[in-house]
Amino acid sequence: MPDTPQGRPTLCFIDHSALRWNLAQIRNKVGPKVKILSMVKANGYGHGAAAASRTLGTAGGDAFGVATLEEAVELRETGIQTPIIVLAGVYPNQIEQFLSHSLTPVVHEVAGLKHLDDAVKSSGSTLNVHVKVDSGMGRLGFLAAEADCWIPELKKLRALKLEGIFSHFSHAESVQGDYTRKQLEIFTGVVENLRRQNITLPLVHLANSAATITLPAAYFDMVRPGIMLYGVYPSPEMASQISLKPVLTWKTRILQLKKAPPESSISYGQTFITKRESTIATLPIGYADGYQRLLSNRGQVLVRGQRASVVGRVCMDLTMIDVTDIRNVQQGDEVVLLGRQGDAEISADEMATWANTISYEILTSIGARVPRIHHNL
Repeated sequence: MPDTPQGRPTLCFIDHSALRWNLAQIRNKVGPKVKILSMVKANGYGHGAAAASRTLGTAGGDAFGVATLEEAVELRETGIQTPIIVLAGVYPNQIEQFLSHSLTPVVHEVAGLKHLDDAVKSSGSTLNVHVKVDSGMGRLGFLAAEADCWIPELKKLRALKLEGIFSHFSHAESVQGDYTRKQLEIFTGVVENLRRQNITLPLVHLANSAATITLPAAYFDMVRPGIMLYGVYPSPEMASQISLKPVLTWKTRILQLKKAPPESSISYGQTFITKRESTIATLPIGYADGYQRLLSNRGQVLVRGQRASVVGRVCMDLTMIDVTDIRNVQQGDEVVLLGRQGDAEISADEMATWANTISYEILTSIGARVPRIHHNL
């Protein structure tokens, strides 16, 4: 691990060798002809979007996907020149920035398409766009069932250049079910309809992480890996189909140790009462850092290669753990919240189970006041 800054020891370590490894596994899976749109939205799934994008770009990533204009501009301002697609759309007052930063918006409906085309034409410019088709997600997108109504509008475009068309699977954890197959069939039908009408489609894309691992029929021209880039499987059974390495390790150190006699109350609300004399360690980490309150009396951490339970409620800035059964614990000892210590490991999936959520939320919820320490750049 690299040298750590002085002060509060709650840090995330981002291993760029693991990031490059994961991208290489994706490339091996999809082959040399399929482009890779690396999803770096939500601050690179909590890993640091700018640093992750620089590594992914130099390692062979073809484009980046973000949710918002602000995320895209941040990448441009750090020197990223790779194509960037903004998936959550474009608002009328953002058009000038899309043009000035050479960003590619996604368009979801006819009115927005017409307005954007008019605005870009008025500016004397042209702009690449991707069109999203709703094949069954029920979120954003042109309805596949209404394709005969909106396809003619694509033929009328003057300043917008149709660079791509895509859709989004409803099932992110597994794409083996009937609903996924139906979505694939619907989307393929729309693509074929467009091509029959001589509409050029440079980039067709559909595959998320799960489909990238398990559904080659969804590759088309480009895949959109997200969570798998960061070493987390969409579902545990996929570990047998591709080898990924976790990129993020979340650590802190013991701030205080104290002996608590039997019947001692720990943290707010008396939700944990000691049954014996206990050694309680206080950690400088709390829900303001993204260590979720739902981990109260449920989560575990690693100390000296052993598991220690979170006891009492997780506070805004502090969390208590029971280290009674771990020998030779010292103030200042390293504590791993997420990642590996010796032969023991706590995964994002395991932490998500304790918090009744998914690994995506665990990673993207790690707060901005937790520094990201990048190594193996």
